[in-house]
Amino acid sequence: MSMELTAELLGGVPLPRPEEGSKDGRGKVLVVAGSVEVPGAALLAGLAALRAGAGKLQVATAKSAALHLALAVPEAMVIGLAETPDGGIDHAAARERLLSAAERADAVLIGPGMTQGHATTSLTLALCREASPSFVVDAGALCELREEADAMRSRGGRLIITPHAGEMAQLLGRSRDDIEADPLAAAQAAAELLRAVVVMKGAQSHIVEPDGRSWVFKGGAVGLATSGSGDVLAGIVAGLLARGADPVEAALWGVYLHGEAGRLLADEIGPLGFLARELAPRVPAILKTFEHV
Repeated sequence: MSMELTAELLGGVPLPRPEEGSKDGRGKVLVVAGSVEVPGAALLAGLAALRAGAGKLQVATAKSAALHLALAVPEAMVIGLAETPDGGIDHAAARERLLSAAERADAVLIGPGMTQGHATTSLTLALCREASPSFVVDAGALCELREEADAMRSRGGRLIITPHAGEMAQLLGRSRDDIEADPLAAAQAAAELLRAVVVMKGAQSHIVEPDGRSWVFKGGAVGLATSGSGDVLAGIVAGLLARGADPVEAALWGVYLHGEAGRLLADEIGPLGFLARELAPRVPAILKTFEHV
C-alpha cells in the first residue's frame, strides 16, 4: 500500500543544505534538452534546477538554439551541439563532448524537448552506461529504453525516470488505456524493469523505488496539466539530486514542490491558465517553510 506524500512526511526527510561555501558545494547540473522545435524545454528545466537549489547549471542543446538560450539564462553555461536533419541533437557528433560534461556534473537530466527516436535513445544509453553521476531521464529519452533494460539497470538505483501515461505506455509496450487504468502497477513494473526510481505523473502522481515501496501525491492542481510542466518537474528533481539528495528523496521532494507550486498558483491566479514558467519561482519560498531545508 502506498504512503501518502505530504508535508508532514517530508518533515522527516531533510534535504542536504551546505550552510557555507561556494556554489560548487550545492552541486552542478547538466541538462541535455531541447530541439529546434522545442527549445524552451531546456530553459524551463534548467531554471527549475537552479530554483531547487543547485549551485551551477550547464545546458547542452541544439546548436541553433544555444545562443538564444544563453541570453535567456545568463546563469548557465550553454553548449551548442550538432543537429540531426529533424532538428534534434546528433548523437554521434555530441557523444564525446557530452560524456566529458557529464563526468563533471553531480546530476544529469536528459530528455525534455528532445525528439523521440534512435538518436536520442542512443545518446541516453551512451551517457547512462559511461558517465558516473545520477540521472533523471524524461520525455523522448525514456520511451524506447525497454530493449536496453540491462544497460539501464546497471545504474544501480542512481536513475530516476519521469514519464506520463503516454511515455510509460511506449516504455512498457502497453496501451495508454492500460497504463491509465492502473498507473501504480505500471510504475512498479517500470521500476522493476529498469531498477529505477519512477515518478509516474498524473492526476495523482506515484513514486516507486526499485524494491517496490511506493508513495502517492494527491495534492497539486488541475492546471499542472499544461505544456512544459513536466520539464519543470524534471528540472526540480535534477537540482535536488545535484545538491546531494538521494534518488528517492529527490523524487519525493520534487513531486511535492512541483505540486505545491501548482496549488499556490491556482490560489493566486485560478485553477487553469497559469504557465509552466511560473512554477519554478515559487519553489524557494516553499522550501523556506521547512526549517531544515
